[in-house]
Amino acid sequence: MTETLKVNGQSYAVEINPHKALSDVLRDDLGLFGVKVSCGEGECGSCTVLVDGQPVTSCLMLGSQAVGREIVTIEGIGTRDALDPVQEAFIEEQGFQCGFCTPGFILAAKHFLEENPNPTKEEAATAMSGNICRCGAHPYIVNAVMNAAKKIQAQKST
Repeated sequence: MTETLKVNGQSYAVEINPHKALSDVLRDDLGLFGVKVSCGEGECGSCTVLVDGQPVTSCLMLGSQAVGREIVTIEGIGTRDALDPVQEAFIEEQGFQCGFCTPGFILAAKHFLEENPNPTKEEAATAMSGNICRCGAHPYIVNAVMNAAKKIQAQKST
């Protein structure tokens, strides 16, 4: 059946198979390839998107469950000319190697920093532990989260 999904602030009419994962709808039907599927079991966090502001492993959520909700993918934050502070921090701190897991980490970090704008390094590490980087970039990712927190605080004070 055709449903309307609101993704990155835009509404899309999409034919949704009742058994199709949100990650597949976003990738296959909307061409949002920043949504990465690695494990397909909700364990790695690569497919993380924000649904109504909360991080969700989109490989475990059905596309039909997203109808009427606000979905944000990596494509929905920042632009090429004006990156989100979390994206900037990941680049500055080299918080990625192959980059496959990076969109999920950035969205998880964005949510975390909205909830905890002034974290300790230990809190940032714990918050990022729900995502897996097989390349071993976790120390750089935590540094990126801490850098992003500083950037966001600086933006708020100006």
